[in-house]
Amino acid sequence: MKNNTNKRYKAKGTSKKVFPALVAFLLVSCYLLLVSPFSSCNIYKFNEATIPPDVKTVKLTQLVNRAQYQNPQLSPKLTEKIRQKIIGQTRLTQTNNDADWEISGTITQYAFSTSAISGQQVATNRLTVAVHIILNDRKKDEVKEHDVSRSFEFKGNQSFQQAENSLLDEITRTLTDEIFNKLFSNW
Repeated sequence: MKNNTNKRYKAKGTSKKVFPALVAFLLVSCYLLLVSPFSSCNIYKFNEATIPPDVKTVKLTQLVNRAQYQNPQLSPKLTEKIRQKIIGQTRLTQTNNDADWEISGTITQYAFSTSAISGQQVATNRLTVAVHIILNDRKKDEVKEHDVSRSFEFKGNQSFQQAENSLLDEITRTLTDEIFNKLFSNW
């Protein structure tokens, strides 16, 4: 019985030494969690989108399709997906008039190529899509340009039309995410 009593006292004595350190740690942690979000140099961050506080509106024009081979569904679908992502994941308001930020772009490449051959037959093909995006920041009177390019693989026994139909949703989703990240990150 004596051994158990001694162990209890040692445990109590140890906890008395640890308690002030634990309280100090918790106070510092709470301070950092409460103060850090308010010391971000007046830049708002929503869902990883960094936007200067004076930018309130955005205008996105229809992407122009200047690729040699054109999918007529890509430009309107990609433009709409980008618009939805900007409105849904930022505090910016969409406008058709003069906006703080004007975003435009061009589909510059939409090309098919063979990516793998097996037994002298095409095993896989690749569809490469590239988009050039222009952000006109009217508040700062500056223009930023970004290029996004992605390749999408498909089976060699699929026709190009079959591949386009099956890949269109993936293409628009992937390019929308890439374009959004280029526009709203690394400010």
